[in-house]
Amino acid sequence: MLKEFREFIAKGNVMDMAVGIIIGAAFTAIVKSMVGDLINPFISLFMGGVDFINWFVVLGGGEYVTLAEAREAGVATFAYGSFIMAVINFLIIAWVVFLLVRFVNRLKAKMEREEQEAEAPAAPAGPTEVELLIEIRDSLAK
Repeated sequence: MLKEFREFIAKGNVMDMAVGIIIGAAFTAIVKSMVGDLINPFISLFMGGVDFINWFVVLGGGEYVTLAEAREAGVATFAYGSFIMAVINFLIIAWVVFLLVRFVNRLKAKMEREEQEAEAPAAPAGPTEVELLIEIRDSLAK
């Protein structure tokens, strides 16, 4: 059973999936930083300084300026601003993944075309100029 498990783990699909998950986690951190540090300030600038993260409703009693304060106090909150940010993160990640898949598919198609062109048999060589002239001469001689 241990041998079967090792064979299963050693298969390419499992290893590819593991690599994909690890890279995906690292990529998510990059996208979160891009959204939080680069995109949100521009969105906030165009919306008059509004910060999505601090859009929340306190479900318990009390007034809190920031979501962090409310969470630190242990109050139940309806943090719809965080949800909006999660949707923005998802859309950006989905867009970048789409662009990467599109690029890889185009690259694969190009490589397949080049392989097919290389494998395609060369067109049969036609008669040479001399052979054509000889054929014309022989036809005229008849």
